[in-house]
Amino acid sequence: MKIGITCHPSAGGSGIMATELGFALAERGHTVHFVTSEPPYRHNSYRENIFSHYVDSVSYPLFRTPPYSLALATKICEVAEEHDIELWHAHYAIPNAAAAIFAREMLPVEKRFGIVTTLHGTDITLVGSDPSFYRITKFAMERSCAVTAVSQWLNDETMREFQLKRPIKTIYNFLDHKKFNGNSLTPCQLGCGDSKIIMHISNFRPVKRVTDVVRVFNRVLEHVDATLVMVGEGPERMAAVGVAKQLGISDRIKYLGNYENIESIIPCADLVIQPSEHESFGLVPLEAMACRVPVIATASGGIIEVIEHGVSGYLCEVGDIEHMTQCAVEILSNPARAAELGERGHQRAMSGFRRDDIVTEYEQVYSEVLDMRRTGKAAVLSA
Repeated sequence: MKIGITCHPSAGGSGIMATELGFALAERGHTVHFVTSEPPYRHNSYRENIFSHYVDSVSYPLFRTPPYSLALATKICEVAEEHDIELWHAHYAIPNAAAAIFAREMLPVEKRFGIVTTLHGTDITLVGSDPSFYRITKFAMERSCAVTAVSQWLNDETMREFQLKRPIKTIYNFLDHKKFNGNSLTPCQLGCGDSKIIMHISNFRPVKRVTDVVRVFNRVLEHVDATLVMVGEGPERMAAVGVAKQLGISDRIKYLGNYENIESIIPCADLVIQPSEHESFGLVPLEAMACRVPVIATASGGIIEVIEHGVSGYLCEVGDIEHMTQCAVEILSNPARAAELGERGHQRAMSGFRRDDIVTEYEQVYSEVLDMRRTGKAAVLSA
């Protein structure tokens, strides 16, 4: 197949998954063309069957902001026409699926590609539910040939919010088990000495509740000698720094910034804490589980489909600092319990979210869309 992929290239789960999916498809012999504003996160070297095209966003005094969505649609159209793209996979409804639909409409009927849209969360729960974007988000999903969601929770939320006429298929995120082979930095390379390492990894947006991480860590220090390692960048980083200063624990926290090869540092952690307002899936907890690192997360959103409470990790209520602290102290003070949670998490990650199985699910969706395209049954292809 000749497949186009559009995603957000930043350090977030949607961009990472879209890029990893592209890698996997290319390994299976498909030709993959990425169209993004900059190189996708984790795509930093040449790979066979993968091509990257970047959107030129024009600044002009007439526009208060550059019209990126229109430039994106134009670039998708150009790439699709030049390379005979059969199917376009848009990760995020807005603007990526909408731009793909616009691009398809600019092509001659015989050149129009099928569109698969994958929902990752905030495109529905934050952007799509906003009155300014509700109708265009609904339109983008309805005019896609197929829509998938990364968790059943997100699937249900989307159907409840938008009342779509066609069903959404749930296809979970995945991980490449070959990456999680035990090769990692050692704790001393992170400069943490003999202290326990608590780790948080995110894009530091408000929904991630990074200040909760700092507050939990502060209480854990009353019981355990530990270091907090914060991985990522984003708007709430300074809030976390400010809370740490107020609590007088700044010297116990390390900020690593964005780190692409996350599988090389997660194994250094004794515990990963992700206290998000909600997670549509929870890629970081899954990666931690694969590394046999116990996880504490919040029982909100799709994460409950990844972590089994008390079996492969702990799930607490959003904002419940006290319960998170209790769970953290238990894990850090009881090596046998930590090892048990880590091993069960590893087994779940490796058995339920394998790359090969989930990429096959996407290929099946692609084949169904292309069959509709060839038989003319997909009215949206020629509308």
